[in-house]
Amino acid sequence: MPKTTSLKLPDELKERVSTLSHGVAQTPHAYMVEAIAEKVARDEKRRAFLEDGKRSQEEVARTGKVYAHEDVARWFRALARGEKARKPRPVKLKRTR
Repeated sequence: MPKTTSLKLPDELKERVSTLSHGVAQTPHAYMVEAIAEKVARDEKRRAFLEDGKRSQEEVARTGKVYAHEDVARWFRALARGEKARKPRPVKLKRTR
């Protein structure tokens, strides 16, 4: 069951929400719920993206394996043309300290 939450909006924002919500045939409430849901979904995707990047960075640090951009781009272009393409081979990074 949905829980009730109160939002205190500045008058100017409340008016903007009201105007826009009626322009898309929604109640102000439905408009705000949809806006909040979209913001939450976007932030969740961003968090997942950053977590994936961190895991990738850790894997590179652990294995030292990376792929050359040119090889990956060539592979993607071939796939986009519908051609069979061999996956690029990883290359080992030189460790610098």
